[in-house]
Amino acid sequence: MADTQNTDAFVEFERVQKSYDGENLVVKDLNLFMPKGEFLTMLGPSGSGKTTCLMMLAGFETATHGDIRLDGTSINNIPPHKRGIGMVFQNYALFPHMTVAENLAFPLEVRKIGKSDREAKVKRALDMVQMGAFGGRRPAQLSGGQQQRIALARALVFEPELVLMDEPLGALDKQLRETLQFEITRLAHDLGITVVYVTHDQTEALTMSDRVAVFDDGRIQQLAPPDQLYEAPENSFVAQFIGENNTLEGVVKEMRGDSCLVELDGGEVIACKPINVSKPGERTRVSIRPERVEYNKDRLQEGAHTLKAEVLEFIYMGDIFRTRLRVAGNDDFVIKTRNAPDVERLKPGSQIEIGWLPEDCRALDA
Repeated sequence: MADTQNTDAFVEFERVQKSYDGENLVVKDLNLFMPKGEFLTMLGPSGSGKTTCLMMLAGFETATHGDIRLDGTSINNIPPHKRGIGMVFQNYALFPHMTVAENLAFPLEVRKIGKSDREAKVKRALDMVQMGAFGGRRPAQLSGGQQQRIALARALVFEPELVLMDEPLGALDKQLRETLQFEITRLAHDLGITVVYVTHDQTEALTMSDRVAVFDDGRIQQLAPPDQLYEAPENSFVAQFIGENNTLEGVVKEMRGDSCLVELDGGEVIACKPINVSKPGERTRVSIRPERVEYNKDRLQEGAHTLKAEVLEFIYMGDIFRTRLRVAGNDDFVIKTRNAPDVERLKPGSQIEIGWLPEDCRALDA
């Protein structure tokens, strides 16, 4: 999938390809355009090409074909240290023999910035990440979260317009990761910097990004704001990879403009929005999010389509109930229901009716 060209693009990949062996492409004909100030996440499974794209932008890998431009200038032949790009890695990459302040001063010394300016910039960067009191310590005296804050400060200290982050929070525990997700996003927006962020963590991508590029097999499968990715996936891969998703296998019986009629393997027929499905007789996967399915008859909205289901498992998870059902031949159909006093706690083995609105359901490629 190609991004639509933007004359105001700050970061541009134009028809970029990458092969390590001259035969197999790990990045295939990539077109991507980012405006200044955007927080874009490259999301995908291992081997999908996302990290290779980041490394080509940083200058640590060379594109086999195509052009990469920064603010209108081709950077294909510019070495990494002259691209003026800040980098944050998962392993922090701090110099162990230097203090925190010396680590931050290093990229400024390389750029021949005077001592008093250096000290002012180091202090400002440390304050930005709430580490002002730690300048005299060495990395080994810091926790993982503190080291990652210092790595972030070092990437920001010389005030780059573009910062690249490769799985920067992957080594941290859940609570600390969530805190730093918020802080990194706030800092990026406050400073107006452009960020390209690589992760395989979909929650991280959805909560932090202005747009997300979902990679698979060297291509962008969909590029969109987080809510659009989740609510309107453009193919089965994106639907399955982003968030939790139910799928039911079936055959298109009839096309009806913005909807279609699908015969499920269990014999039932439902109406939904067709994407990548063009004619009757084609196999399809019907996609529906767990939180859009309802089993309380009183809560079913007018126009909801209903199906019979058997309860296989009911799990109490505090804020939600998670129910696993057998529906139209699928034993892994899941419903998530908010924990509320009027919600029935279902018993395994019971037969129920479930329902959802046609607009919450999509017929995707099989």
